[in-house]
Amino acid sequence: MQIRRIVLGDFATNCYIVSAASGRCVVIDPADDGDGLIRRMTEEKLEPEAILLTHGHYDHFLAVPRLQKQWTSLPVYCHPLDCPEELTEYDMGRKYPTVTAFSNLRPLEDNQKLNLCGLSFTVLHTPGHTPGSVSFIAENVLFSGDTLFRGSIGRTDFAGGNDRQMRSSLIRLASLEGDYRVLPGHEGETTLERERHSNFYMKGI
Repeated sequence: MQIRRIVLGDFATNCYIVSAASGRCVVIDPADDGDGLIRRMTEEKLEPEAILLTHGHYDHFLAVPRLQKQWTSLPVYCHPLDCPEELTEYDMGRKYPTVTAFSNLRPLEDNQKLNLCGLSFTVLHTPGHTPGSVSFIAENVLFSGDTLFRGSIGRTDFAGGNDRQMRSSLIRLASLEGDYRVLPGHEGETTLERERHSNFYMKGI
Protein backbone atom coordinates (compact mmCIF):
# COMPACT_ATOMS: atom_id res chain seq x y z
CA MET A 1 0.00 0.00 0.00
CA GLN A 2 1.33 3.40 -0.99
CA ILE A 3 0.10 6.59 0.66
CA ARG A 4 0.70 10.09 -0.63
CA ARG A 5 -0.12 12.95 1.75
CA ILE A 6 -0.96 16.31 0.19
CA VAL A 7 -1.77 19.34 2.35
CA LEU A 8 -4.49 21.42 0.73
CA GLY A 9 -6.67 24.49 1.22
CA ASP A 10 -6.94 27.39 3.61
CA PHE A 11 -7.23 25.04 6.60
CA ALA A 12 -4.17 22.90 5.73
CA THR A 13 -6.22 19.74 5.38
CA ASN A 14 -4.49 16.44 4.77
CA CYS A 15 -5.61 14.66 1.61
CA TYR A 16 -4.42 11.10 1.12
CA ILE A 17 -4.07 9.26 -2.17
CA VAL A 18 -3.96 5.57 -1.33
CA SER A 19 -3.02 2.95 -3.90
CA ALA A 20 -1.96 -0.66 -4.30
CA ALA A 21 -0.13 -2.19 -7.25
CA SER A 22 -3.15 -2.05 -9.54
CA GLY A 23 -2.70 1.50 -10.83
CA ARG A 24 -5.97 2.46 -9.17
CA CYS A 25 -6.36 4.54 -6.04
CA VAL A 26 -8.69 5.94 -3.41
CA VAL A 27 -8.71 9.63 -2.50
CA ILE A 28 -9.44 10.37 1.15
CA ASP A 29 -10.64 13.91 1.92
CA PRO A 30 -9.85 15.77 -1.34
CA ALA A 31 -9.80 19.12 0.41
CA ASP A 32 -9.10 21.51 -2.47
CA ASP A 33 -7.18 22.02 -5.72
CA GLY A 34 -8.91 19.46 -7.91
CA ASP A 35 -6.68 20.36 -10.87
CA GLY A 36 -3.59 19.71 -8.80
CA LEU A 37 -4.89 16.35 -7.63
CA ILE A 38 -5.77 15.34 -11.18
CA ARG A 39 -2.30 16.37 -12.35
CA ARG A 40 -0.65 14.39 -9.55
CA MET A 41 -2.64 11.23 -10.27
CA THR A 42 -2.11 11.56 -14.02
CA GLU A 43 1.65 11.95 -13.57
CA GLU A 44 1.74 8.83 -11.42
CA LYS A 45 -0.57 6.91 -13.78
CA LEU A 46 -3.23 6.47 -11.11
CA GLU A 47 -6.98 6.40 -11.64
CA PRO A 48 -9.30 7.00 -8.67
CA GLU A 49 -11.81 4.30 -7.86
CA ALA A 50 -13.59 6.20 -5.06
CA ILE A 51 -13.54 9.23 -2.80
CA LEU A 52 -13.79 8.54 0.92
CA LEU A 53 -14.82 11.34 3.25
CA THR A 54 -14.04 11.18 6.94
CA HIS A 55 -16.81 13.71 7.57
CA GLY A 56 -18.92 16.38 5.97
CA HIS A 57 -17.03 19.63 6.64
CA TYR A 58 -16.34 21.53 3.43
CA ASP A 59 -12.63 21.89 4.13
CA HIS A 60 -12.35 18.15 3.46
CA PHE A 61 -14.08 17.92 0.09
CA LEU A 62 -13.87 21.10 -2.00
CA ALA A 63 -12.07 19.26 -4.83
CA VAL A 64 -14.90 16.74 -5.29
CA PRO A 65 -16.77 18.67 -8.04
CA ARG A 66 -13.61 18.94 -10.15
CA LEU A 67 -12.75 15.27 -9.64
CA GLN A 68 -16.26 14.20 -10.59
CA LYS A 69 -16.10 16.36 -13.70
CA GLN A 70 -12.96 14.48 -14.72
CA TRP A 71 -14.27 11.05 -13.71
CA THR A 72 -18.05 11.30 -14.02
CA SER A 73 -18.88 7.97 -12.38
CA LEU A 74 -16.55 8.47 -9.40
CA PRO A 75 -18.45 7.53 -6.20
CA VAL A 76 -18.28 9.58 -3.01
CA TYR A 77 -18.64 7.71 0.27
CA CYS A 78 -19.85 9.56 3.37
CA HIS A 79 -21.83 8.70 6.49
CA PRO A 80 -25.52 9.67 6.07
CA LEU A 81 -25.48 11.72 9.28
CA ASP A 82 -23.17 14.18 7.54
CA CYS A 83 -25.38 14.46 4.45
CA PRO A 84 -27.91 17.23 5.17
CA GLU A 85 -31.02 17.96 3.14
CA GLU A 86 -29.58 21.29 2.01
CA LEU A 87 -27.33 21.41 -1.05
CA THR A 88 -25.40 24.49 0.10
CA GLU A 89 -24.23 26.10 3.31
CA TYR A 90 -22.70 29.42 4.31
CA ASP A 91 -19.65 30.01 6.46
CA MET A 92 -17.77 33.25 7.07
CA GLY A 93 -19.83 34.94 4.36
CA ARG A 94 -19.02 32.39 1.67
CA LYS A 95 -21.22 29.77 0.01
CA TYR A 96 -20.12 26.14 -0.12
CA PRO A 97 -21.69 22.90 -1.35
CA THR A 98 -22.66 20.21 1.12
CA VAL A 99 -21.94 16.52 0.57
CA THR A 100 -25.51 16.10 -0.62
CA ALA A 101 -24.75 18.20 -3.70
CA PHE A 102 -22.40 15.54 -5.10
CA SER A 103 -23.43 12.87 -7.57
CA ASN A 104 -23.04 9.11 -7.04
CA LEU A 105 -23.16 9.54 -3.26
CA ARG A 106 -22.89 6.29 -1.33
CA PRO A 107 -23.53 5.72 2.39
CA LEU A 108 -21.00 4.50 4.92
CA GLU A 109 -21.97 2.25 7.82
CA ASP A 110 -20.17 1.29 10.99
CA ASN A 111 -17.99 -1.83 10.54
CA GLN A 112 -18.56 -1.76 6.78
CA LYS A 113 -15.84 -3.36 4.64
CA LEU A 114 -14.95 -1.59 1.41
CA ASN A 115 -12.84 -3.42 -1.16
CA LEU A 116 -11.33 -0.71 -3.31
CA CYS A 117 -8.27 -0.57 -5.56
CA GLY A 118 -7.09 -3.93 -4.28
CA LEU A 119 -7.23 -2.87 -0.64
CA SER A 120 -9.69 -3.46 2.19
CA PHE A 121 -10.95 -0.48 4.19
CA THR A 122 -12.87 -0.96 7.44
CA VAL A 123 -15.21 1.86 8.44
CA LEU A 124 -15.42 2.91 12.09
CA HIS A 125 -18.18 5.36 13.00
CA THR A 126 -16.39 7.80 15.32
CA PRO A 127 -18.78 10.71 15.98
CA GLY A 128 -17.99 13.70 18.14
CA HIS A 129 -16.46 16.19 15.76
CA THR A 130 -19.53 15.72 13.58
CA PRO A 131 -22.41 13.24 13.90
CA GLY A 132 -21.21 11.29 10.86
CA SER A 133 -17.47 11.34 11.44
CA VAL A 134 -15.75 8.09 10.53
CA SER A 135 -12.26 6.66 10.63
CA PHE A 136 -10.88 4.17 8.12
CA ILE A 137 -8.54 1.26 8.77
CA ALA A 138 -6.47 -0.16 5.92
CA GLU A 139 -3.79 -2.68 6.82
CA ASN A 140 -1.84 -1.09 9.70
CA VAL A 141 -3.01 2.47 9.03
CA LEU A 142 -5.78 4.40 10.77
CA PHE A 143 -7.10 7.39 8.84
CA SER A 144 -8.60 9.27 11.77
CA GLY A 145 -10.03 12.37 10.07
CA ASP A 146 -10.78 15.09 12.62
CA THR A 147 -11.37 12.65 15.46
CA LEU A 148 -7.80 12.04 16.63
CA PHE A 149 -4.79 14.29 16.06
CA ARG A 150 -1.20 14.07 17.20
CA GLY A 151 -1.45 15.23 20.80
CA SER A 152 -4.99 16.49 20.42
CA ILE A 153 -8.50 15.74 19.14
CA GLY A 154 -11.05 17.35 16.84
CA ARG A 155 -13.12 20.25 18.07
CA THR A 156 -16.58 19.55 19.44
CA ASP A 157 -17.84 23.13 19.62
CA PHE A 158 -18.99 23.29 15.99
CA ALA A 159 -22.59 22.56 15.04
CA GLY A 160 -23.17 18.84 15.48
CA GLY A 161 -20.18 18.38 17.77
CA ASN A 162 -20.69 16.33 20.91
CA ASP A 163 -18.28 15.84 23.84
CA ARG A 164 -19.88 12.61 25.01
CA GLN A 165 -19.75 11.07 21.54
CA MET A 166 -16.16 12.17 21.13
CA ARG A 167 -15.17 10.45 24.37
CA SER A 168 -16.91 7.26 23.26
CA SER A 169 -15.09 7.42 19.92
CA LEU A 170 -11.72 7.93 21.62
CA ILE A 171 -12.43 4.96 23.90
CA ARG A 172 -13.17 2.89 20.83
CA LEU A 173 -9.94 3.89 19.12
CA ALA A 174 -7.90 3.37 22.27
CA SER A 175 -9.31 -0.14 22.61
CA LEU A 176 -8.21 -1.27 19.16
CA GLU A 177 -5.79 -4.17 19.44
CA GLY A 178 -2.18 -3.46 18.66
CA ASP A 179 -0.67 -0.34 17.18
CA TYR A 180 -1.53 1.66 14.09
CA ARG A 181 0.06 4.39 12.07
CA VAL A 182 -2.37 7.29 12.53
CA LEU A 183 -2.92 9.68 9.62
CA PRO A 184 -5.17 12.54 10.77
CA GLY A 185 -7.15 15.17 8.89
CA HIS A 186 -4.76 17.96 9.90
CA GLU A 187 -1.14 18.27 11.00
CA GLY A 188 1.40 15.46 11.23
CA GLU A 189 1.07 11.72 11.60
CA THR A 190 1.46 9.78 14.81
CA THR A 191 0.86 6.28 16.14
CA LEU A 192 -2.03 4.97 18.17
CA GLU A 193 0.28 3.69 20.88
CA ARG A 194 1.90 7.09 21.24
CA GLU A 195 -1.50 8.76 21.58
CA ARG A 196 -2.66 6.20 24.15
CA HIS A 197 0.25 7.20 26.39
CA SER A 198 0.87 10.87 25.63
CA ASN A 199 -2.37 12.41 24.40
CA PHE A 200 -4.13 14.14 27.32
CA TYR A 201 -7.54 13.24 25.90
CA MET A 202 -6.72 9.54 25.61
CA LYS A 203 -4.63 8.97 28.71
CA GLY A 204 -6.51 7.04 31.32
CA ILE A 205 -9.19 5.84 28.90
